[in-house]
Amino acid sequence: MKTLVCIYCEGNDTKLAVVTKEKKQYRLIRVSDLDLVSARQATVESFSAISLEGMSGDISLGDISGTEPAVGSAASGEGLLTSALNGLNLNDCEFIPAITEPAVHYHVFEGAKELKDNKSAKLVQAMVDEIQKSKNIAVPKSNLGYKELAGGQHIAVFADGEIHCIENINSLARANGRRYYRIPSVKCADLSLAYYAAAKKKFFPDDYSLVVYIGKEYSKLIFLQGKELKHIGATLDIGTLNLHTYDVYFSKILLEMENGGIPRIDNVVICGEDESENLVLSFYGTFPEANVSKLDFKDLDISQLDDELKEKVSSFSVPIAVAYEYFSELEGRYKGINLLPQYVREDQKFFQFAWYSLLILPLLFFLTFFFTKTALVNNKEINRLDKSINELTLVQQRNQKIIDEIKHQQSRIDNFGSTQAILDSASKGAEVWGNVSQKMADFIMGRKGMWITGIQSDQKNQVTVNGYSLTRGVITAFSDYNEAILRSITYEPLREKNAYKFTMNFNMLQNTGKVK
Repeated sequence: MKTLVCIYCEGNDTKLAVVTKEKKQYRLIRVSDLDLVSARQATVESFSAISLEGMSGDISLGDISGTEPAVGSAASGEGLLTSALNGLNLNDCEFIPAITEPAVHYHVFEGAKELKDNKSAKLVQAMVDEIQKSKNIAVPKSNLGYKELAGGQHIAVFADGEIHCIENINSLARANGRRYYRIPSVKCADLSLAYYAAAKKKFFPDDYSLVVYIGKEYSKLIFLQGKELKHIGATLDIGTLNLHTYDVYFSKILLEMENGGIPRIDNVVICGEDESENLVLSFYGTFPEANVSKLDFKDLDISQLDDELKEKVSSFSVPIAVAYEYFSELEGRYKGINLLPQYVREDQKFFQFAWYSLLILPLLFFLTFFFTKTALVNNKEINRLDKSINELTLVQQRNQKIIDEIKHQQSRIDNFGSTQAILDSASKGAEVWGNVSQKMADFIMGRKGMWITGIQSDQKNQVTVNGYSLTRGVITAFSDYNEAILRSITYEPLREKNAYKFTMNFNMLQNTGKVK
């Protein structure tokens, strides 16, 4: 189910209608009548009303707090739209603006018959050239639409200047934190109303019909021949707010009939703000042979509206007609005019590319494919190399353990010689000391009056022997026995006996003799 938010901007008056279609049933969900221009002017005036003139002393910002209207408040245009659309999921809606004069310009083109090949491209170019020549307005071909009139002429339709409806929708989107809301089409209000009236009313092919739309400040006169558009009258600066007599309409109608080549009026269809019986009777009085009727909405489900809005549904004829035309286009039953500006088309593109940038898209595709394939191949090679690195790392760790074990064994082997030398040296020294000790023990064994108190050795294999003897001659014999040098003999009384303390040195490597 597609939800359309159709907005018709006409002067200060803005009509809004939310329409959906389920199967073949059109449903009017919501309508609203807004004055966005006055709301915007009131917002601007609220800012300009803050004046610093006449202030003295300290200026306090607290004095003017609350004077600035909040963004999206009911005082602003965005706030009015937000309130009118409250409860709808705007992200899923499509906005269809409808515009009329002065935002829309019409140009009747009569040169279509002169074109040998009446193709749309050549026809549009011819219209653009004629508009440039006659009205001095440069119209981009993408912003121009046309409609064939009854009688073979064509009417060119184009928008010029800023379209306030689009700006209101964009402001609403920004107020709700969106860059934009989807705007697929901008419709011409007069053409949409003419198509809707022709579709809902039964007109004979030779009938000349008048569709009268009465607004609050402006009114429109649209002429049909059969079901085809014949002439669009100039916008009338009269409406329900400034209308004093219906006679003004009839003089304008007669003038537009003369301008459009309308010989008579067979049908009159009334819609808009005023469809009273007095208006109907006035048209009967002016065109007694015409069939005067109101634009009906029998095929439209308005059950969701309250009773007051149901009575005023005709005032929303234009946005309802716009929704009907757009749904007909989607179903392929009608080809209308789309006045959507090019800058809006560009803003709503998913990719912000110009037309010539599309030529690069195939190159981007192949480059993306190439780089993706290269990345996948490189990733595969990287995975293979990572696996090889892990395997080699394990081998390196095992080899390192073997190398460490070899170094340990090599160290042990290298230390064996030193150990053996130490052991040999120790065994040799032990043998020498054994010989020295045995030699001294053999000498002392038979001499009980002598004893040794200390033996010391230095690094030069010199042995120092300290001891005592009861007889002096034994000390001399012991020195000769060991080929020692007697360093000192001192007399020391030992209890009741005489004793001699001695010190002697000898070389233990040379002392290998035996006791005598």
